[in-house]
Amino acid sequence: MLLMLMGSMIVLLLLGFPMMVPLAVGAFATVMTYFKGVNPMMLVQQIIGGVQPVSLIAVPMFIFAADIMTSGQIAERLLSFVVKFVGHKRGGLPIATTTACTLFGAVSGSTQATVVAIGGPLRPLLLKAGYSASFSTALIINAAVIALLIPPSVYMIVYGVVGACSVGELFIAGVGPGLLIWLFFCIYSWFVSGKELQAEKASLSERLNALKRALLSFTFPVIIFGGIYTGVFSPTEAAAVSVLYAFILEYFVYKSITFADIPKIALRTGVVTAIVFILIAMGQVFSWTVSFARIPNMILPPLLGDAPSTFRILAVLSLAYFLGCMFVDPIVVIMILTPIFKPAIVASGLDNVLVGTIVTLQAAIGSTTPPFGCNIFTAIAIFRQRYIDVVRGVFPFIAMMVVVSVLLIIFPQIALFLRDMMIR
Repeated sequence: MLLMLMGSMIVLLLLGFPMMVPLAVGAFATVMTYFKGVNPMMLVQQIIGGVQPVSLIAVPMFIFAADIMTSGQIAERLLSFVVKFVGHKRGGLPIATTTACTLFGAVSGSTQATVVAIGGPLRPLLLKAGYSASFSTALIINAAVIALLIPPSVYMIVYGVVGACSVGELFIAGVGPGLLIWLFFCIYSWFVSGKELQAEKASLSERLNALKRALLSFTFPVIIFGGIYTGVFSPTEAAAVSVLYAFILEYFVYKSITFADIPKIALRTGVVTAIVFILIAMGQVFSWTVSFARIPNMILPPLLGDAPSTFRILAVLSLAYFLGCMFVDPIVVIMILTPIFKPAIVASGLDNVLVGTIVTLQAAIGSTTPPFGCNIFTAIAIFRQRYIDVVRGVFPFIAMMVVVSVLLIIFPQIALFLRDMMIR
């Protein structure tokens, strides 16, 4: 049964079918072969049910908000603010890059949008200052994945739905690991910097002007966090508010977009949303099949043993998600692996928010890890570089994120401290 489920997926992937086809075919073939008494309509109901959770409404809203920001001036204003304040110091430009990616990620939630919006203007500056192309590109695509941890995060929403976990708690739990990765990247940038040129030191008036221009952009995290945790609105409603606020800033305040731009922006959002929702729907029927066939009972005992410790469960879980996200879209990995590990997570009493944060971190690492990390191919398209040139410099950054993963397993309060302080 397991051989049919995984074998059919692998064969279809090798034949070049998009990921949603192997997910659906593997599930239908397994159920129709081994559980002939099951009505096929149950599988169709699972596909429909996969995209019914109300919290998924936040996904297209956050994507739409990110697309509006990418089309407007928010990224440029945040970038100018960071460069004016730290760009002149040792390692200033790479530190500014990391900080700008973190800030833009905190308002957009999109790693690809961050690569485009921040990497586009900053990479030429890094190259002009004397930093190597491999370092500059690797820094950008790895700093961009901080957007997956500091909310809003689509992957956290998907895990919240599949893992029956509070999206609001996941949002706040991702802040600690995200800031820790930012700190590691900044320290590394300082150490590897030497005689490279940095930006000219800005005057006080230039810094104040940059702060003034970026000030309204900083209110995005305030709106999301403040609204959710004061009970003014839910995470789903926060997504709609972020779209409204992005539109107000870019159209009425910055005047960087027009009404004629909205249909084009919405079309981009619709295409991405359709892909995400199809993956979620197909992933749901696959997840149901995994649970119905009791596949976790076949896979987990050899991996975890009879009485696994929470440390071992988290270590095996992290490795599984990390390896999966190296080859497959993280949304698919979350949909496949979460129901497999869920019985062990429930039995061990692990905090589901901690697990969701660790899973999201593995998705972030997988987004930049060869051979198929999505940010690698985004960089190839945007910066017009060869594959080998993009991946050459990523490994120190991946190592730092792996260290953060280990620290998160050993010291769960890195993620849970803010959650416990604000929620419980």
